[in-house]
Amino acid sequence: MLIAPSEEKMWEKSFLRNGNSPMTDEQINTKYEQGQQRILTEMNREKLPSFADSLKKYNYMDVSPFYQRRLHWNKQKQSQLIESFLINIPVPPIILYEREYNSYEVMDGQQRITAIKDFYSNNLELTGLELWPELNGRTYQQLPDKIKAGIDRRAISSIVLISESTQSKEEAFFLKQITFERLNTGGVSLSKQEIRNCIYSGKFNTLIFKLASNNIFAEAWDIPLNDKDKLRTNNLYKKMEDVELILRFFALRHVDEFRKGIEGFLDLYMMKSLDFSDKDIEVLEKIFINTINLASQIYQGKLFKPFDPQSNKWKDKSYKAYYDAVMVGFSRHLNNADLLVERKSRIIKKTKELLAQDKKKIFTGAGRTKADLQDRIQLFDDMLTQIIAE
Repeated sequence: MLIAPSEEKMWEKSFLRNGNSPMTDEQINTKYEQGQQRILTEMNREKLPSFADSLKKYNYMDVSPFYQRRLHWNKQKQSQLIESFLINIPVPPIILYEREYNSYEVMDGQQRITAIKDFYSNNLELTGLELWPELNGRTYQQLPDKIKAGIDRRAISSIVLISESTQSKEEAFFLKQITFERLNTGGVSLSKQEIRNCIYSGKFNTLIFKLASNNIFAEAWDIPLNDKDKLRTNNLYKKMEDVELILRFFALRHVDEFRKGIEGFLDLYMMKSLDFSDKDIEVLEKIFINTINLASQIYQGKLFKPFDPQSNKWKDKSYKAYYDAVMVGFSRHLNNADLLVERKSRIIKKTKELLAQDKKKIFTGAGRTKADLQDRIQLFDDMLTQIIAE
């Protein structure tokens, strides 16, 4: 199997929570006194104009698009936040993580921060206001003096996570992730991949976003890349499940290292990906592109859609479990790509037979254990190996 250079040693050291080991009361008390797995925080409160000015400072606060959801507040939602400040309705604090001294990552509150920034830079025309409809259509600069003064008196609160007391880098990231999940106060809960997107932003995270826009991949999963209106309502796209599917491919290439359940294993791979170099990213991108191109040449419009022996037809939708087997299986045989394309009809025939024999339905979603994952990937791999050897 082709792998990136850093993947060769990425599993040599791995943090595993030792939550099942019994501890005495004395050991538990010592752990608490030492501050293990405890977050240090501070509370801040800043007037809105000052806060908006601080956002202009270089490297002060990371509010890059990768830290935001794909669905953003519209102008009306932003305007309602400004109206809340005007009439002094309490606004929840934003949550920041101090990655370096006076340099922050936004853990919760991206939409509120963006609304404040847009408002004070005169990029927000107020709209949809209920209590102050007289202000609709105006920017900050166009507001009456007393209205501006009233808003300027308001403040935004922030909770800043200073540091973690942890024994390793992986444990620190794990604690940071738990903190993010529990402090997230958005009206719509974040998906697992949206959380990973916030915690593990880096070169690999950028890559999997890029690959999620691959035309073959998007077509196979019915993601309408060329229709923005439909794209906004697409379930896979909205929750970044398309990006998670790309991550599944890269992680499950190492299925023998599987641990902590599928979500935990994907978290672990993302954590380790932070050490990937530019060369690693180049190799991984090539592996994905070559794999999906090969799979597409074999299955074409049936890509990731398993065969149903009962109806004697290919299913109309793609299945994650079958996608795992197909992608990981083909990635192990890229050196024989030309031969596999030549024997396309043989692969189609054998695929039908393989799925007809799948009494446990492991190719259509049943089973999430390590053994289930290994079985579906190995069965597909064995089928390709046999065809190559013929």
